[in-house]
Amino acid sequence: MMRRAIALSGFLFMLTVTAASFIVLPNGASQANIVNATFLIPASDGYGVADCLTGAGECGRIVANAWCEAHGFSRAETFGHAVEDVTGSTEPTLSNASARPIAITCEN
Repeated sequence: MMRRAIALSGFLFMLTVTAASFIVLPNGASQANIVNATFLIPASDGYGVADCLTGAGECGRIVANAWCEAHGFSRAETFGHAVEDVTGSTEPTLSNASARPIAITCEN
């Protein structure tokens, strides 16, 4: 019974610390001076985001805007396959366009 009480109090402590870390984090005010930023998402992220962001439908605009808003920006300026090697890798560039990362440029 004592082990269970100790484990429960440890769990509640970790839960409290986790909740407090979300409260202490800034609410995006630190990015207020940033005009735009580009985020790279792996083409094989496992969630199917790349399929939506590289298509011509409205799905891409919705997902890109949601991504930007989740990162403290107002909307997506551009999105799609990264057009150049932005990774700085010394490996040969990818010939398969579907394997290139997805770039989302957000603006305030």
